[in-house]
Amino acid sequence: MTTQSTLQSVPALGTRPASCSNPSRAETRERLAKASYDLLVIGGGILGISTAWHAAQSGLRVALVDAGDFAGATSSASSKLLHGGLRYLQTGAVKLVAENHFERRAVSRQVAPHLANPLTFYLPVYKGGPHGAAKLGAGVLAYSALSAFGDGVGHLLSPARAVRDVPELRTDNLKAVAVYGDDQMNDARMALMTVRAAAESGAVVLNHAEVTGLRFTRGRVTGAELRDRLSGEEFGVDARLVLNATGPWVDHLRRMEDPNAAPSVRLSKGAHLVLKRTSPWRAALATPIDKYRITFALPWEDMLLLGTTDEEFEGDPADVAVTEKDTAQILDEAAFSLRDQQLDRDLITYSFAGLRVLPGGPGGTSKAKRETVVSEGRGGMLSVAGGKWTTFRHIGRTVMRKLQELPGHPLGDDFEPVASLPRKLPLPGVANPRAVAHRLLVDHPAPGPRMAADTARHLATHYGSLAFDIARLANDDPRLARRVHPDAPEIWAQVVWARDHEWAETTDDVLRRRTTLTIRGLATDEVRAGVQDLLDRK
Repeated sequence: MTTQSTLQSVPALGTRPASCSNPSRAETRERLAKASYDLLVIGGGILGISTAWHAAQSGLRVALVDAGDFAGATSSASSKLLHGGLRYLQTGAVKLVAENHFERRAVSRQVAPHLANPLTFYLPVYKGGPHGAAKLGAGVLAYSALSAFGDGVGHLLSPARAVRDVPELRTDNLKAVAVYGDDQMNDARMALMTVRAAAESGAVVLNHAEVTGLRFTRGRVTGAELRDRLSGEEFGVDARLVLNATGPWVDHLRRMEDPNAAPSVRLSKGAHLVLKRTSPWRAALATPIDKYRITFALPWEDMLLLGTTDEEFEGDPADVAVTEKDTAQILDEAAFSLRDQQLDRDLITYSFAGLRVLPGGPGGTSKAKRETVVSEGRGGMLSVAGGKWTTFRHIGRTVMRKLQELPGHPLGDDFEPVASLPRKLPLPGVANPRAVAHRLLVDHPAPGPRMAADTARHLATHYGSLAFDIARLANDDPRLARRVHPDAPEIWAQVVWARDHEWAETTDDVLRRRTTLTIRGLATDEVRAGVQDLLDRK
């Protein structure tokens, strides 16, 4: 492993070139302060990012800011799934499931096949469980039909066959297993690629920039006052229209516009645990807990992701965290279908929690629809929150249509209507990840070492064709080809790439969202010091 002392002994290692693609923070602040924008998007979660991408594609002058990192809150704390929503069939929401499947297939096959991968799901049917085999068998058949059987035909499987794919499956009282297909992703990487798409389309983006107040012109919101959380620099942005896409903080910003604004949403906490796997998994488990809830056990990034919880949250969104109660609940629910040896607490490498933004109203959060809430404030600021990761493109297009149709046309008419944009515009790096991994393995410098197979796969499925640029960094300086930690596939070239091309400013930006090192439990003091050293070399 490359140590901190080794990094410090080579001052030229990872020095930022003058011709790097991203402007400096100072340059970005100056651009934001000196120009006037058509649209200022406040909030760098996937909803705000997708809207900024589509708005920039339409030809609008767009600025995107976030108080933390891009996808730094809920958008990197999901179950990492692109899915149609099997449980929605129970409520008769057939059209919604079909629409979700359309978006899922578009993302996984045309928009970002390099960032999504198919995943087979097993629903175990236990004696005395909330659903019978016949019901679940019919359900997965209908689910696959709504996806035009693109992932195969939903069917029932014998317990003996299922346990070969999931050795840790608990077989006591197991009557049958229902099978269906969906997709999964690394949510933080998908969000960052969408930020890149927005920037390549002309949007000016800045993370770690906190809104301290709103600008008003004759009673209308026409911009925001900001503070760079890293430098302390204060500046402002002028815009024709301001979009509040701050997720769990949406009502906080609405009260900046109108101190008397009534709450528009409620929050639900979803917690997850990440564990080392005790055996290979070739399918995921989706185990019904009751009539409405399912607990997941997902093979993800060579680990196992367990969850999620669903309970109303009324505190400060900044304080959301996984509690002992959450941990016990997740492990207890996982025990319905997993053997005890896989649920040893010593296997836990990381835990995380996010907040779902739900429409206000009565009833439990587990039954609430994952709808997008859109409201216009007294100062003309549009606020949008909620929705599902799977439909992030659709939400961005929907918000753009609402912006275009606002009374008085505050954005003007000199831009491309969203309806005329390409329906399946790919994200940067789009490529066949297997082909990219193959190229990374065979195209190596003659005197240099061959790239490890797990690193090649990791780069291909997190960057697509952009992996070749990272490989060139490693080829130009073999020190950057070293692993950041011996137990993870990431290499130091990714840290340099994150710094220069992906707006990484802090060690957590790199270790939690640009790479998987934190989630693997490998963000050691030594690793953090090495990453910070490279970040300091801008």
